Amino acid sequence: MAALALPLRGAPARRRPGAATLAANLWPLVLLPSAWYYQHPLLFGLRHVESALLWVLPLLGLLCWRRLPGIARVLLLGIGLLLGWQALDYRLQRQAVLAAGPTMRAVGGHFIVGYTDLDEVRELAAKGLIGGIYIGRRNVRGRSLADVRAEIAGLQALRAQAGLPPLIVAADQEGGRVNHLSPLLERLPPLAGVTEQPDPGRAAQAYGARQGQALAGLGVNLNFGPVVDLRPADRPAGDRFSDIPARAIGSDPEDVTEIAAGYLDGLAASGVRGTLKHFPGLGRVDRDTHLHPARLSETPAELATDWLPFRSLAGHAGSALMLGHVTLEALDPQRAASHSPAVVRLLRKDWGYDGVLLTDDLNMGAVYDLGIGKVASEALAAGVDLVLVSYDPRQVYRAVYGAAAALADGRLTAENLAASRQGLATLTGTLRRE
Repeated sequence: MAALALPLRGAPARRRPGAATLAANLWPLVLLPSAWYYQHPLLFGLRHVESALLWVLPLLGLLCWRRLPGIARVLLLGIGLLLGWQALDYRLQRQAVLAAGPTMRAVGGHFIVGYTDLDEVRELAAKGLIGGIYIGRRNVRGRSLADVRAEIAGLQALRAQAGLPPLIVAADQEGGRVNHLSPLLERLPPLAGVTEQPDPGRAAQAYGARQGQALAGLGVNLNFGPVVDLRPADRPAGDRFSDIPARAIGSDPEDVTEIAAGYLDGLAASGVRGTLKHFPGLGRVDRDTHLHPARLSETPAELATDWLPFRSLAGHAGSALMLGHVTLEALDPQRAASHSPAVVRLLRKDWGYDGVLLTDDLNMGAVYDLGIGKVASEALAAGVDLVLVSYDPRQVYRAVYGAAAALADGRLTAENLAASRQGLATLTGTLRRE
């Protein structure tokens, strides 16, 4: 019996596939994440190689087809189909939005969008498919003040010709490390520096007036500042981009309130509105919402001190309030504040806030992977007035398409949008008068 266990003489021994064989068969797996995520906002900087992804890689696969192992062929075919499907799906949604039907226009006026292509944003603005534009580094880099100002004025003229409300023109010019329009506009130090002045409130007002004059001279009418999150003691290890310790005004809520109020008054003197951000606060958050979902486990009572600047200044000098992508577990464990009905009810009903609510950028990793159209529609259904899509402008088509689909099937109602339009009319009406 023992002899039966011996291999027969001359029979080939079974070999496990070596590393080289596995590599030859499975190397296309390396391309799979790129195929799935090539339209992800975090890959926006690589958008110029999209044509290569769509055509060069499948072409190389066809040229090398006979020399490829069977598994590699299947994987490459799957990657090609995935790329093609995503490209087709995006183009169909884009075409549907640009057709500018009533549903698309109804939701489009609630979006602020960044842009890299002036002709593209001109079409969106003229057709009423957006309510505002975001001006960032890429719009001012290497350009003169006169050129940028003329560009914005031209877009506003298009709106007037079309009988549409003026565009909200937003920027992110906080001072300190966030000076996205500098060096075109003066680079100011952090607003927190006014705490060292004998009269911080007055110094903050002078700071806001100085910054507001520069922004208004460019054509900007809404600035995404001040940051009223309370300053944490340390920067969390997982924070790569937010850096609230460097951007916050301070850790004392009363000091923050005084300085932020002065700053908002200074901006408003030039016809520029400010934005309180990022509710419910990033000071206690240990994850970066640019990349990951973040949660707060504290109750509203425990966060009352953190919320003092938000609650005291909500609507001050016509300011807006930005909702961050932080899940407030005590109110809504399923959704971040940016698209949570419970958080909006807190602000509208409990606080009595009737000003403009807007989301942080939906391109951020904390919410994008949920589906940008889904999050946009849920934000508007919750009672948020403006949805921001700034970092990767092309995502606005998916976002508007998703919101329009929600309006068509009843997940978003005309009543939601009507209530929101009243707040926006107040904002744009004020901008028009000033």
